[in-house]
Amino acid sequence: MLSRLTRPQFLAVCGLPVAALLATAVFAPLPFSVAQPGLTADVLGENQGAEVITVSGAPTHATSGQLRMTTIEATGPDADIHLGDVLGSWFDTDRAVMPRDAVYPSGDDVGEIEEYNREQMEESQDSATTAALRYLRMDGDGVDVKLRLEDVGGPSAGLLFSLGIVDKLGPGDLTGGKVVAGTGTITDDGKVGAVGGVPLKTQAARRDGATVFLVPKAECSDARAELPKGLRLVPVTTLKGAVDSLKALRSGKGDVPAC
Repeated sequence: MLSRLTRPQFLAVCGLPVAALLATAVFAPLPFSVAQPGLTADVLGENQGAEVITVSGAPTHATSGQLRMTTIEATGPDADIHLGDVLGSWFDTDRAVMPRDAVYPSGDDVGEIEEYNREQMEESQDSATTAALRYLRMDGDGVDVKLRLEDVGGPSAGLLFSLGIVDKLGPGDLTGGKVVAGTGTITDDGKVGAVGGVPLKTQAARRDGATVFLVPKAECSDARAELPKGLRLVPVTTLKGAVDSLKALRSGKGDVPAC
């Protein structure tokens, strides 16, 4: 014979699975990373005591401003992120919750991820050099460019590396004394690609004195979402377009695109 449960008993029994699910959600690791604005580095200057860009085989000239590549800092691929971490970061403009797979390659251990990011940086540096020398119509066999940036991985500094090479080897001064920051991948033929984490990178740029930020055009809406005051967005799709925009800003002549 079955006995009938009272309403409080029924609610208590039904609530047990819900409570168990909530407890699991609170304490179980989640597939996210928490990111914040990272370091920036002037590719026209030094990083950890060494020139970021060194050139031999062609004359270079002094530059007056800064070209700052930007980064984000994210929790490690092996870090446990819980519901409390996600909720705590959700409404903080200085932090962002991102799918872990969007930050790190899926299924790799920490060592493999570090090696992957190092390889991505090296490929990016090679493409940046090729794109810059092609833009300048210079012979890659006669000009030797070395790029050095410690403790940074991935391909997102490609555009800024290319601009730094162009600024050192080309005529004129791209920045006009301004602090210019930006982000974007680069291909051998000078096409600029999206990178992710742009709202955090604009914050890092403004924190370190930038007044202009070069952003891949496809990420304009992301960059506008949390744009710091005093930072001007300039969308780019190619290395040539980025150079032309900086020249227009320096001279005050010509149109400068806006997001």
